[in-house]
Amino acid sequence: MLIKCVECGLQVSDKAIMCPHCGYPLQTAEMPSRMPVKRSKRAHKRLPNGFGQITELKRKGLRKPFRAMVTVGKTPEGRPVCKILKPEGYFATYNEAYEALVKYNSNPYDLNQEMTMQELFEKWSAEHDRTVKPQSREWIDRAWTYCSAIYSMKVRDIRTRHIKGCVNDGFIIVKGEKKYPKTIMQNHIKSVLNMMFDYAVEYELTDRNYARNFVISKDLKKDIEMHQKPHISFSDKEMKSLWENISKVDGVDIILIQCYTGFRPRELCNIKLTDVDLKSKNITGGMKTKAGIDRTIPIHDAILGLVEHRYNDAKANGMDYLINITKNGFLTPLEYRDYLRLFQNIINQLNLNPLHRPHDPRKHFVTMAKKYNLDEYAIKYLVGHSINDITEKIYTDRDPDWLRTEMQKIRADEYGTNVQIV
Repeated sequence: MLIKCVECGLQVSDKAIMCPHCGYPLQTAEMPSRMPVKRSKRAHKRLPNGFGQITELKRKGLRKPFRAMVTVGKTPEGRPVCKILKPEGYFATYNEAYEALVKYNSNPYDLNQEMTMQELFEKWSAEHDRTVKPQSREWIDRAWTYCSAIYSMKVRDIRTRHIKGCVNDGFIIVKGEKKYPKTIMQNHIKSVLNMMFDYAVEYELTDRNYARNFVISKDLKKDIEMHQKPHISFSDKEMKSLWENISKVDGVDIILIQCYTGFRPRELCNIKLTDVDLKSKNITGGMKTKAGIDRTIPIHDAILGLVEHRYNDAKANGMDYLINITKNGFLTPLEYRDYLRLFQNIINQLNLNPLHRPHDPRKHFVTMAKKYNLDEYAIKYLVGHSINDITEKIYTDRDPDWLRTEMQKIRADEYGTNVQIV
């Protein structure tokens, strides 16, 4: 309310202590010791960074005007990206909204509360496929078929007991009968679920990896070891038979290439033409371990002709991979399951030891390397095993020619390696 100053006659507020125009005192009461402090209109404390947001909506008639939002990321400029808290994002009071955010931040859960395990598998496997070779997908799909009991369950509802149930009691239907996983497959199932829940935790679909809450029992590990048959090398008689039948039995050259490179079967299947350098006589390949990935293997003189033949044939037919086979009338890259059948067919046709398995050529390579006294570290480099010796691993540079010299110590002339390839 405005009044007139009794001194100058100009208008001033009735609450003014003195006239702003002439300075005449207007209040007869005792002057206050200090000016009133302006208080903030903020009714609540600022929430911590990344905690979330609470907004009071001003529209009339709202029963729950307080909206809670959670922080799910940041923009390139560093600003928070928020989404409405689910399943309930609106509250009657600020305190209710705050309690909901506290509960969420103490145990974050997926904003998509309806995601099922099957949907998680599809999302994870699609991303996982970018980092692994296509052949690795086969055993993943086989392991997942034993987990049908949890396909439709929501990710947020899965607990350790459900995962253990898949590992111990999962089954598939084969010709109308239940087939339970063998000990090695149980290990595969556990590995797949481990990786799936690592992905789920990374993307905040769940708060913990329940698959890693337990380990394979000692009894199961012993059972796995008992079921794993030992690898055996080829005898001199068997090696001679392989060399003599290169042009007679399809795929024999593949076994021989593996015998003189030490590659695992899957590593052999994954070699591309770009991995082969015929000029420098090297093949680059490998997988599974840090020491084994992309290791360079000198091509032994005994198999140089075999590799050249495969290389030229693949290039002439426009193939990307070194080793290809004819399947259903078409030339296609060799896959692991194809090699299993091919390997067994060769064993049967040549009357070799029926206990041989596709990893045996790798065992044979190491056996030959030991027989001809290759350097211990050369063997480890060639087969992709880790080296624990600090001096050798960190402080020793090995010339590529050194590996080649070591590789050539392996003799093959006694097997008749000068066989002509047709």
